[in-house]
Amino acid sequence: MPVMKGLLAPQNTFLDTIATRFDGTHSNFILANAQVAKGFPIVYCSDGFCELAGFARTEVMQKSCSCKFLFGVETNEQLMLQIEKSLEEKTEFKGEIMFYKKNGSPFWCLLDIVPIKNEKGDVVLFLASFKDITDTKVKITPEDKKEDKVKGRSRAGTHFDSARRRSRAVLYHISGHLQRREKNKLKINNNVFVDKPAFPEYKVSDAKKSKFILLHFSTFKAGWDWLILLATFYVAVTVPYNVCFIGNDDLSTTRSTTVSDIAVEILFIIDIILNFRTTYVSKSGQVIFEARSICIHYVTTWFIIDLIAALPFDLLYAFNVTVVSLVHLLKTVRLLRLLRLLQKLDRYSQHSTIVLTLLMSMFALLAHWMACIWYVIGKMEREDNSLLKWEVGWLHELGKRLESPYYGNNTLGGPSIRSAYIAALYFTLSSLTSVGFGNVSANTDAEKIFSICTMLIGALMHALVFGNVTAIIQRMYSRWSLYHTRTKDLKDFIRVHHLPQQLKQRMLEYFQTTWSVNNGIDSNEVMFISHVVFRQKAHILR
Repeated sequence: MPVMKGLLAPQNTFLDTIATRFDGTHSNFILANAQVAKGFPIVYCSDGFCELAGFARTEVMQKSCSCKFLFGVETNEQLMLQIEKSLEEKTEFKGEIMFYKKNGSPFWCLLDIVPIKNEKGDVVLFLASFKDITDTKVKITPEDKKEDKVKGRSRAGTHFDSARRRSRAVLYHISGHLQRREKNKLKINNNVFVDKPAFPEYKVSDAKKSKFILLHFSTFKAGWDWLILLATFYVAVTVPYNVCFIGNDDLSTTRSTTVSDIAVEILFIIDIILNFRTTYVSKSGQVIFEARSICIHYVTTWFIIDLIAALPFDLLYAFNVTVVSLVHLLKTVRLLRLLRLLQKLDRYSQHSTIVLTLLMSMFALLAHWMACIWYVIGKMEREDNSLLKWEVGWLHELGKRLESPYYGNNTLGGPSIRSAYIAALYFTLSSLTSVGFGNVSANTDAEKIFSICTMLIGALMHALVFGNVTAIIQRMYSRWSLYHTRTKDLKDFIRVHHLPQQLKQRMLEYFQTTWSVNNGIDSNEVMFISHVVFRQKAHILR
């Protein structure tokens, strides 16, 4: 059974980690592609940077990492050159520089550019952190500078160091070097004197897997899903039949299926337990292994329906409850399990044979349900007119033809349940696939209304089910048809251009050999589609 496996192959989660960790925060930083030598375009900018510079994210993306769009009249030209040189040489840069916002207002910024390497040691990204130090620069007056110069110390340097430590908080955050206060002094001191944070490598990392977690695409889970599918079909067939055909007094027939019903209940209960330990694919395509996330996801999606469908109604027989019809009516809630089947239909869409089988099974199941309703209509018509000499309904007509008519106020005799079910199923199938043949016909108003509804549903099923069946059969033989079409085109080409026999033979042999190797798949076309998809993905990520 094909399922959406999710992104289980080794993934590069560096950008995802940064985007997720700092989304909605006011951390001022950008990421630029160091592999593109022309301008080193920006591939990500934080919300804090957009708020600081006054530019929208769409205006910043793909601009140069040197931030020329922030330069102004009073921007130091020497620092501009240093930034360009640092980017070209792929080295770290730090310094105070005056930038200009989008509205033209200047601000002092502490800029820190750090190269990020991959596992091979190549610089692949630049991370630039911005810290607004305008207030700090304004507080430093000329008198303070003279006093600091006389005393042999630099106040600006002190402010620079403190501001720089604050600006590098985002860098330490990314690298995981931010420590909690509870950690011992040795670890704190070690981190205080570290000048450069150890950044995470820009590399492919394996997906994290947990023990005692069942993969949703594993062989065991696939087999288990098939078992649950068969149990669901069993419920969909037996529950309506027991509700409509098994009477209140027919306790022996009901008890004969009790063992199988309890087995199905046990399967549904086990399925609930397994679903609490089964991975799922998130909206972003990631496979979730965390137990808590799996539980929350299952509880908020299908848990209620699965729980209702798994209620052990057959245990009522253990308490000598003989109200058979009540138990059967309670079991109808198990039909909610069919909603899970609708959810998983897309998993089977890649296999034409499976889809064809499921569509025909659903059609037969619909005919079975309508046969049960058709029998209930005839039964209610007979019971409502039990005091009259009433012999109009389809059950009376069937009883006369089978030489087992009703007698004793229409409560005794009549056709057997087996004969009645076969006749009802014959009527509904003939009505769904055509307009019926008249040997089992509607006589009363209720039966005629139901027959009209059946014909309308049959017209819809023809368009839905048999239209899909036709498309599936055509798709199953599409390769075969394409092969013969190409062969015919090649022979027509040879005939029109009057090619010699030897060349004709070589062309046909080449075509047949090529087809047997690649099965008619054009590798160049597939590679072109893949290239277009990746290019479109890159544009979207911009």
